[in-house]
Amino acid sequence: MWEMYYYQFHIGDYRSATSHLSNEEDLAYRRLLDMYYDTEKPIPLDVAWVSKRIKISPMIVKEVLNDMFKQTEDGFIQSRCDREIATYQGFSTAGKLGAAIRWGKRGDSPPITPLIATSNHEPITNNHKPIKERTRGSRLSADWELPKEWEDWAKQERPDLNLQSVGEQFRDYWSAKAGSGSTKLDWQATWRNWIRNQKQVFKQADIARTTVPASTGRDPALQKLDEDARLSKPNPEILKMIREGLRGKVA
Repeated sequence: MWEMYYYQFHIGDYRSATSHLSNEEDLAYRRLLDMYYDTEKPIPLDVAWVSKRIKISPMIVKEVLNDMFKQTEDGFIQSRCDREIATYQGFSTAGKLGAAIRWGKRGDSPPITPLIATSNHEPITNNHKPIKERTRGSRLSADWELPKEWEDWAKQERPDLNLQSVGEQFRDYWSAKAGSGSTKLDWQATWRNWIRNQKQVFKQADIARTTVPASTGRDPALQKLDEDARLSKPNPEILKMIREGLRGKVA
């Protein structure tokens, strides 16, 4: 079997499937793919050995293997890689047989350069959708920053919020969260729900306008008290005390 030294790289599909990876994780993933295609075998289970070969820290390698590959008894596998290898091996075997027949008729030896599949390689998808086998959620990176598109949407939805502060809270909460709930399939949808669930923020001026009467006139309750005092009749007992007092002064 001829060694595989070429595979097609679909930029859009790769970007969709790896947008959640950090720069170092992305580099590790590319080198793991090269190892997979170069050996045409699953990635070995010995993470330390793999880490030394691709020159990436074991912690990063283990994280990427668990995220982007499936662990089996034979090693870490990926269905996309297996399909590409099987396709290549099929073309190379057919090419070798055909070359042997053609060159054998001329009495010469077959060429040493193997035929490789290029134009007939099947792309991952026809519409640049994410890789089908990637159905697991991903974690939010600790160095995540609020994308401009997400910020613009939030400004329209909740203009009362301080989006810089809300974005920092979102990042700190989800990057530190542990367990199965810490992974999401669609982080943009998670952001939208986070914004919608934020408590309403009132400015001090708004609170004053809703609690202080707008009118500068006399309070209606005080006006009523004045009117009642003016119309009410004097208390007879009070009038009697006034008369007796006046009599005492005259005497």
